[in-house]
Amino acid sequence: MTSESNTKGKLYLIPTTLGEVEPLEVLPLSIKRVIENLDFYIVENEKTVRRFIKRISPKKSQPSLKIQVLNKYTLPEEIPTFITPCLNGYDVGIISEAGCPGVADPGADVVAIAHDKGVQVVPLVGPSSILLALMGSGMNGQSFAFNGYLPIDKAEKKKALKDLEKRSKELDQSQIFMETPYRNDKLLADLTTILAANTQLCVATDITLNTEYIKTQSVSQWKGANIDLHKRPTIFILHAQ
Repeated sequence: MTSESNTKGKLYLIPTTLGEVEPLEVLPLSIKRVIENLDFYIVENEKTVRRFIKRISPKKSQPSLKIQVLNKYTLPEEIPTFITPCLNGYDVGIISEAGCPGVADPGADVVAIAHDKGVQVVPLVGPSSILLALMGSGMNGQSFAFNGYLPIDKAEKKKALKDLEKRSKELDQSQIFMETPYRNDKLLADLTTILAANTQLCVATDITLNTEYIKTQSVSQWKGANIDLHKRPTIFILHAQ
Protein backbone atom coordinates (compact mmCIF):
# COMPACT_ATOMS: atom_id res chain seq x y z
CA MET A 1 0.00 0.00 0.00
CA THR A 2 1.22 3.48 -0.87
CA SER A 3 1.41 5.83 2.11
CA GLU A 4 3.33 8.90 0.93
CA SER A 5 1.04 11.93 1.04
CA ASN A 6 2.48 13.33 -2.20
CA THR A 7 1.85 10.10 -4.14
CA LYS A 8 -1.60 8.98 -5.24
CA GLY A 9 -2.78 5.53 -4.35
CA LYS A 10 -4.17 3.08 -6.90
CA LEU A 11 -7.75 1.92 -7.42
CA TYR A 12 -7.90 -1.88 -7.61
CA LEU A 13 -10.89 -3.58 -9.23
CA ILE A 14 -11.17 -6.82 -7.27
CA PRO A 15 -13.30 -9.65 -8.70
CA THR A 16 -15.19 -11.94 -6.39
CA THR A 17 -16.93 -15.29 -6.83
CA LEU A 18 -20.19 -15.82 -8.73
CA GLY A 19 -21.72 -17.85 -5.92
CA GLU A 20 -20.94 -20.16 -3.02
CA VAL A 21 -17.59 -21.60 -4.00
CA GLU A 22 -14.16 -21.48 -2.36
CA PRO A 23 -12.68 -18.17 -3.57
CA LEU A 24 -9.25 -19.51 -4.45
CA GLU A 25 -10.81 -22.19 -6.68
CA VAL A 26 -11.81 -19.49 -9.17
CA LEU A 27 -9.61 -16.52 -8.22
CA PRO A 28 -5.82 -16.17 -8.67
CA LEU A 29 -3.46 -15.73 -5.72
CA SER A 30 -2.87 -12.15 -6.83
CA ILE A 31 -6.33 -11.32 -5.41
CA LYS A 32 -5.26 -12.63 -2.00
CA ARG A 33 -2.05 -10.59 -2.07
CA VAL A 34 -3.87 -7.37 -2.95
CA ILE A 35 -6.55 -7.87 -0.28
CA GLU A 36 -3.91 -8.51 2.38
CA ASN A 37 -2.39 -5.09 1.58
CA LEU A 38 -5.58 -3.04 1.42
CA ASP A 39 -7.63 -1.47 4.21
CA PHE A 40 -9.84 0.87 2.13
CA TYR A 41 -12.75 -0.63 0.18
CA ILE A 42 -15.74 0.47 -1.88
CA VAL A 43 -18.41 -2.25 -1.85
CA GLU A 44 -22.04 -3.02 -2.67
CA ASN A 45 -22.71 -4.90 0.56
CA GLU A 46 -20.48 -4.56 3.60
CA LYS A 47 -21.54 -7.79 5.28
CA THR A 48 -20.86 -10.06 2.30
CA VAL A 49 -17.56 -8.34 1.51
CA ARG A 50 -16.31 -8.73 5.08
CA ARG A 51 -17.16 -12.43 4.83
CA PHE A 52 -15.40 -12.66 1.46
CA ILE A 53 -12.26 -10.95 2.81
CA LYS A 54 -12.24 -13.26 5.83
CA ARG A 55 -12.37 -16.32 3.56
CA ILE A 56 -9.55 -14.97 1.40
CA SER A 57 -7.37 -13.75 4.28
CA PRO A 58 -8.52 -15.18 7.65
CA LYS A 59 -5.80 -13.36 9.61
CA LYS A 60 -6.58 -9.91 8.24
CA SER A 61 -7.84 -7.49 10.89
CA GLN A 62 -11.52 -6.77 10.29
CA PRO A 63 -11.61 -3.67 12.57
CA SER A 64 -8.91 -2.06 10.41
CA LEU A 65 -11.13 -2.13 7.30
CA LYS A 66 -12.52 1.21 6.16
CA ILE A 67 -15.54 0.52 3.98
CA GLN A 68 -17.71 2.77 1.82
CA VAL A 69 -20.97 1.36 0.46
CA LEU A 70 -21.85 2.00 -3.19
CA ASN A 71 -25.28 0.78 -4.26
CA LYS A 72 -28.55 2.11 -5.68
CA TYR A 73 -29.15 4.11 -2.49
CA THR A 74 -25.84 6.00 -2.67
CA LEU A 75 -26.28 9.70 -3.41
CA PRO A 76 -24.44 10.85 -6.57
CA GLU A 77 -22.67 13.61 -4.66
CA GLU A 78 -21.16 11.04 -2.28
CA ILE A 79 -19.39 9.02 -4.97
CA PRO A 80 -16.46 11.40 -5.67
CA THR A 81 -15.49 11.24 -1.97
CA PHE A 82 -14.93 7.48 -2.22
CA ILE A 83 -11.54 7.93 -3.87
CA THR A 84 -10.32 10.53 -1.38
CA PRO A 85 -8.01 7.90 0.20
CA CYS A 86 -6.33 7.49 -3.22
CA LEU A 87 -5.72 11.23 -3.39
CA ASN A 88 -4.19 10.99 0.09
CA GLY A 89 -1.79 8.23 -0.95
CA TYR A 90 -3.69 5.07 -0.02
CA ASP A 91 -4.69 2.21 -2.32
CA VAL A 92 -8.41 1.41 -2.51
CA GLY A 93 -10.23 -1.72 -3.68
CA ILE A 94 -13.67 -1.99 -5.30
CA ILE A 95 -15.56 -5.24 -4.70
CA SER A 96 -19.00 -5.91 -6.18
CA GLU A 97 -21.49 -8.56 -5.08
CA ALA A 98 -20.53 -11.01 -7.82
CA GLY A 99 -18.01 -11.10 -10.63
CA CYS A 100 -16.01 -8.16 -11.92
CA PRO A 101 -16.42 -4.57 -10.68
CA GLY A 102 -17.41 -2.05 -13.32
CA VAL A 103 -19.09 -4.63 -15.59
CA ALA A 104 -22.88 -4.40 -15.19
CA ASP A 105 -21.96 -2.87 -11.84
CA PRO A 106 -22.11 0.59 -10.20
CA GLY A 107 -18.34 0.54 -9.65
CA ALA A 108 -17.93 2.03 -13.13
CA ASP A 109 -18.91 5.45 -11.73
CA VAL A 110 -15.97 5.40 -9.31
CA VAL A 111 -13.58 4.23 -12.03
CA ALA A 112 -14.60 7.16 -14.24
CA ILE A 113 -13.89 9.60 -11.39
CA ALA A 114 -10.53 7.94 -10.73
CA HIS A 115 -9.48 8.54 -14.34
CA ASP A 116 -10.61 12.15 -14.09
CA LYS A 117 -8.49 12.64 -10.95
CA GLY A 118 -5.41 10.97 -12.39
CA VAL A 119 -5.66 7.89 -10.16
CA GLN A 120 -4.23 4.69 -11.66
CA VAL A 121 -6.89 2.02 -12.18
CA VAL A 122 -5.79 -1.62 -11.84
CA PRO A 123 -8.31 -4.27 -13.05
CA LEU A 124 -7.56 -7.73 -11.64
CA VAL A 125 -8.27 -11.11 -13.21
CA GLY A 126 -11.44 -12.90 -12.11
CA PRO A 127 -14.69 -14.51 -13.28
CA SER A 128 -17.15 -12.52 -15.40
CA SER A 129 -20.43 -14.36 -15.96
CA ILE A 130 -20.95 -12.39 -19.18
CA LEU A 131 -17.65 -13.41 -20.78
CA LEU A 132 -17.70 -16.96 -19.43
CA ALA A 133 -21.20 -17.46 -20.85
CA LEU A 134 -20.07 -16.13 -24.23
CA MET A 135 -17.01 -18.37 -24.16
CA GLY A 136 -19.18 -21.41 -23.49
CA SER A 137 -21.93 -20.51 -25.94
CA GLY A 138 -20.21 -21.20 -29.25
CA MET A 139 -21.58 -17.89 -30.53
CA ASN A 140 -19.80 -14.91 -32.10
CA GLY A 141 -16.96 -13.88 -29.81
CA GLN A 142 -15.79 -11.37 -32.42
CA SER A 143 -18.95 -9.27 -32.34
CA PHE A 144 -21.31 -9.21 -29.38
CA ALA A 145 -23.26 -6.78 -27.18
CA PHE A 146 -24.33 -6.90 -23.55
CA ASN A 147 -27.81 -5.41 -23.15
CA GLY A 148 -28.37 -5.72 -19.41
CA TYR A 149 -31.91 -6.39 -18.21
CA LEU A 150 -34.92 -6.58 -20.52
CA PRO A 151 -38.08 -4.53 -19.83
CA ILE A 152 -40.58 -6.07 -17.40
CA ASP A 153 -43.68 -4.96 -19.32
CA LYS A 154 -44.82 -7.74 -21.64
CA ALA A 155 -45.24 -5.61 -24.77
CA GLU A 156 -41.98 -3.74 -24.20
CA LYS A 157 -40.13 -7.00 -23.58
CA LYS A 158 -41.45 -8.47 -26.83
CA LYS A 159 -40.36 -5.39 -28.78
CA ALA A 160 -36.92 -5.42 -27.13
CA LEU A 161 -36.38 -9.08 -28.02
CA LYS A 162 -37.50 -8.57 -31.61
CA ASP A 163 -35.12 -5.63 -31.87
CA LEU A 164 -32.23 -7.70 -30.49
CA GLU A 165 -33.01 -10.51 -32.88
CA LYS A 166 -33.11 -8.09 -35.83
CA ARG A 167 -29.83 -6.48 -34.79
CA SER A 168 -28.20 -9.88 -34.37
CA LYS A 169 -29.17 -10.95 -37.87
CA GLU A 170 -28.18 -7.66 -39.53
CA LEU A 171 -24.81 -7.40 -37.80
CA ASP A 172 -24.05 -11.10 -37.28
CA GLN A 173 -23.74 -10.10 -33.61
CA SER A 174 -24.49 -12.18 -30.53
CA GLN A 175 -26.84 -10.41 -28.10
CA ILE A 176 -26.31 -11.00 -24.37
CA PHE A 177 -28.87 -10.17 -21.68
CA MET A 178 -30.03 -11.22 -18.25
CA GLU A 179 -33.04 -11.28 -15.96
CA THR A 180 -33.78 -11.02 -12.25
CA PRO A 181 -33.23 -14.65 -11.15
CA TYR A 182 -36.78 -15.26 -9.92
CA ARG A 183 -38.10 -14.33 -13.39
CA ASN A 184 -35.75 -16.65 -15.32
CA ASP A 185 -38.27 -19.41 -16.00
CA LYS A 186 -40.84 -16.92 -17.29
CA LEU A 187 -38.23 -15.31 -19.53
CA LEU A 188 -37.21 -18.64 -21.05
CA ALA A 189 -40.86 -19.39 -21.78
CA ASP A 190 -41.24 -15.96 -23.40
CA LEU A 191 -38.13 -16.49 -25.52
CA THR A 192 -39.53 -19.68 -26.98
CA THR A 193 -42.72 -17.90 -28.11
CA ILE A 194 -41.28 -14.55 -29.22
CA LEU A 195 -38.09 -15.48 -31.05
CA ALA A 196 -37.86 -17.21 -34.43
CA ALA A 197 -37.68 -20.99 -34.27
CA ASN A 198 -34.20 -21.16 -35.82
CA THR A 199 -32.63 -18.43 -33.66
CA GLN A 200 -29.84 -19.90 -31.56
CA LEU A 201 -30.26 -19.43 -27.81
CA CYS A 202 -27.70 -20.08 -25.09
CA VAL A 203 -28.71 -20.45 -21.45
CA ALA A 204 -25.79 -20.26 -19.02
CA THR A 205 -26.61 -20.62 -15.34
CA ASP A 206 -24.68 -21.06 -12.07
CA ILE A 207 -21.42 -20.37 -13.89
CA THR A 208 -18.32 -21.70 -12.02
CA LEU A 209 -20.51 -23.49 -9.46
CA ASN A 210 -21.01 -27.23 -9.03
CA THR A 211 -24.48 -26.85 -10.58
CA GLU A 212 -23.19 -25.02 -13.68
CA TYR A 213 -25.32 -25.51 -16.78
CA ILE A 214 -24.49 -24.09 -20.24
CA LYS A 215 -26.42 -25.16 -23.33
CA THR A 216 -26.90 -23.69 -26.81
CA GLN A 217 -29.60 -24.87 -29.19
CA SER A 218 -32.33 -23.46 -31.42
CA VAL A 219 -35.39 -21.79 -29.94
CA SER A 220 -37.54 -24.61 -31.30
CA GLN A 221 -35.40 -27.11 -29.36
CA TRP A 222 -35.86 -25.09 -26.18
CA LYS A 223 -39.65 -25.39 -26.35
CA GLY A 224 -40.82 -27.56 -23.49
CA ALA A 225 -37.34 -27.77 -21.99
CA ASN A 226 -37.35 -29.34 -18.53
CA ILE A 227 -34.96 -27.02 -16.71
CA ASP A 228 -35.40 -25.10 -13.47
CA LEU A 229 -33.74 -21.67 -13.58
CA HIS A 230 -35.66 -20.19 -10.67
CA LYS A 231 -33.43 -17.94 -8.51
CA ARG A 232 -30.31 -19.19 -10.30
CA PRO A 233 -28.04 -16.45 -11.75
CA THR A 234 -28.37 -16.85 -15.52
CA ILE A 235 -27.03 -15.26 -18.68
CA PHE A 236 -28.99 -15.54 -21.94
CA ILE A 237 -27.44 -15.13 -25.42
CA LEU A 238 -29.24 -15.13 -28.74
CA HIS A 239 -27.91 -15.22 -32.28
CA ALA A 240 -30.32 -14.98 -35.19
CA GLN A 241 -29.76 -17.09 -38.27
